[in-house]
Amino acid sequence: MCDYALEVESLSKNFENFALKDVSFKLPVGYIMGFVGRNGAGKSTTVKSILNIIEPDGGSVKVFGEDMAANEIRLKKTIAYSSGTFESFPSAETDKFARIYASFYDNFDFGRYENLKKRFDLNGKKKLKTLSAGMRVKFSVALALSHEAKLFIFDEPTSGLDPVARDEMLDLFREIVEGGDKSVLFSTHITSDLDKCADYLTVIDDGKVYASGVKDEIIASHAVIGGKTATDEIKRVAIGYKQTSLGYTALVKKSDLPKDGCEYSNPPDIEQLLLYVSKGNKNGESAL
Repeated sequence: MCDYALEVESLSKNFENFALKDVSFKLPVGYIMGFVGRNGAGKSTTVKSILNIIEPDGGSVKVFGEDMAANEIRLKKTIAYSSGTFESFPSAETDKFARIYASFYDNFDFGRYENLKKRFDLNGKKKLKTLSAGMRVKFSVALALSHEAKLFIFDEPTSGLDPVARDEMLDLFREIVEGGDKSVLFSTHITSDLDKCADYLTVIDDGKVYASGVKDEIIASHAVIGGKTATDEIKRVAIGYKQTSLGYTALVKKSDLPKDGCEYSNPPDIEQLLLYVSKGNKNGESAL
């Protein structure tokens, strides 16, 4: 069995006002990866390029070791993708949509679908456009689990959910990977979701991957430092910094910890990491 559920290598896509630039990351089999970035960073474009919904200009995608471009139809039968919107059939009842969905999968199990409907309290007669955001995600997962998908890709699945519904979704993601043969990639800008369930982390900003790997290792390789005044060395090595009348704070790599002007050093949380990566710079301007 291949070690990776998904391998993205040098993926690129150019638009008039935006571009993906050599996006690369790997998701091991049996794990959850959070794909995080602010709105407009390139998360949805990357996901759609992986699935060839948007045709990329360059790069390659492998699913369980096989080239996506050469085996797209067959490999997509092992993938469950949800943006949670169902734009194409908003007036369809959930059961009718399920029958349309099932026609694309030889191994769709209607018995399992009915059991999942009961578990998620899904009404088969409700129209898709009337489902809440949380119920749309649950419906997407019910469909995916009914055809034995191995790679689950969710685009902003918890956006718009209340805290209880979000926690239920994250529990469900953890349950999906429990057997060790399924993997989950979910894009989000809600960093607290990543703290709760992500094993791996890919951070994207302005179409470029800043970091990708084991979440705890990425966090451990950075530090939030602070003091009275940011020195020239701190400004040079800072991924981003903030200077106020009370002092400065900055995000740096542990390997770049400055010798002077640093009064404290703490590990960042994912929100701090995203904040400084997204808005910081190395030209001495404020990160906020």
